[in-house]
Amino acid sequence: MLSKTHNGLPFESLIACIRRRLKPAHPISPLLRQQNHLMRPFSAQTTLRLQDAQPGSTRRFTYDAAASFSAKYQRFDPTSDVFHFNPYNRIQPQKKRPKSKRLPSGQDAFFISRVGDTNAVAFGIADGVGGWEDSGVDPADFSHSFCDYMASAAYEHKSDSARLSLTARSLMQRGYDDVCRDGSIHAGGSTASVAIASEDGKLEVANLGDSGFVHLRLNAVHSYSEPQTHAFNTPYQLSIVPASMLARAAVFGGAQLCDHPKDADVTQHTLKHGDILVFASDGVWDNMFNQDILRIASRLMTGLGAWKSSEGGILVADNLKPLTQAEDSTQRPLTLQSALAVEIAGAAKSASTNQRIDGPFAKEVQKYYPQENWHGGKVDDICVVVVVVSEDGKLEAIKSKL
Repeated sequence: MLSKTHNGLPFESLIACIRRRLKPAHPISPLLRQQNHLMRPFSAQTTLRLQDAQPGSTRRFTYDAAASFSAKYQRFDPTSDVFHFNPYNRIQPQKKRPKSKRLPSGQDAFFISRVGDTNAVAFGIADGVGGWEDSGVDPADFSHSFCDYMASAAYEHKSDSARLSLTARSLMQRGYDDVCRDGSIHAGGSTASVAIASEDGKLEVANLGDSGFVHLRLNAVHSYSEPQTHAFNTPYQLSIVPASMLARAAVFGGAQLCDHPKDADVTQHTLKHGDILVFASDGVWDNMFNQDILRIASRLMTGLGAWKSSEGGILVADNLKPLTQAEDSTQRPLTLQSALAVEIAGAAKSASTNQRIDGPFAKEVQKYYPQENWHGGKVDDICVVVVVVSEDGKLEAIKSKL
C-alpha cells in the first residue's frame, strides 16, 4: 500500500499547497537556487513564440518539467532535492559545470533543455555505472558531464535547411562524443534515456540500458520502455575504457562492456493534452512497478482536478497552466510537475529501504537466483524527471476511450 503522506506531509496538504500556490514548508536552499541556472531552460522569448505560429498551424504543445533526486546513502529532503524548471530563465550556455555545482544526485544525472529557439524540449537521465568505483573511477564524472554536454548541444542547436533536425539518438551521440573528447574523463560509463518532445506533440526516445520511462494517459499506462541488458543486472552502457585496461583484457582474457548510441532502442510517440512522462534511473524502476507510478500520478491529478472522472471515462482539464506554471517564479512554489517528481522520488526512496515488500529487483533476483533469498527493495541513487504535456488553445476536454 502506498502511504497517503508525503514524507510526513499529508497528501491533502500537498494538494492544498499547489492549489493555493504556497511555498513548501521549508524554503528551497540557496545552493539549489544557485544550481538551477546551470540547466538549459526555455526563455521567455521561446514561450512567446507560440503567438508567432504560421497560418494553418493550429496545434502547439508545451512541456512543463521538473526533477527530483536522492543520492544513495543520503536522506531524501523534498524541499531541496527538487529542480523547478523555470521557463523564463535566460542563461549563457555552459558546456560543463564543476563538481562543486553539481546537483546532489549521486551517480545519477539528468538534464532538461529547450532545443534551440523552438518550443521543442530535450531531457533525459543518465546513471553512472557503479562498477567503475572498483577501478578508482568516480562514475558521477561520466554521467553528469554527459548530461551537461547534451544540455549544451540541445540549447545551442540551430535548425535550418542546411542541418538535419536534432534526434534523440543524435543528441545522445553528441553528448557521448563530447565526453570522450573531455581530457579530464579517462574512464567511466553510464546508461542513458534521452528524449526530444517537439512542439507538434511528437516524442522521440532513445533508450540504452536500464534507465527508462513510462508514458501515462487518462489514468492508464499508455507505453513504457523495456530495459536493455547483457545479463541480469548488467545493462547496456556507454563507456570510456582506458587503453591499459583493454591491453590487460587482451592478455589475460575478459571483456569490457562498451555499447554505443547506435545500440539504443529508438521509439516514436504521439502525445496528447494531459499526458505525463516519467523518466527515471533504475533506482526507481528497481523499486517501483509502473502501476505504482500510475497510482501516485492518479491521486495527484484527480485530487487537483487535472484529471476528472465522468460517466464516459476520464477527462483532462481544458487548461493545465494554473497548475503547471508558478505565479512567482522567484519563490519556486510547488507545481503539478514538481509535486509529481517529489512524490515519485520519495516513494522510490521509501521502497528502496523497505525490507518487507518485494520490488521489481527482488522479483528478478528470486527468478534468476532463488538461493540468494533476496527480499525488499534495493538501495540506489534515485533520479526522476516528470513532464506534463499541454496543448495550447485546447477548447474541449479529452475523453478516455474505454
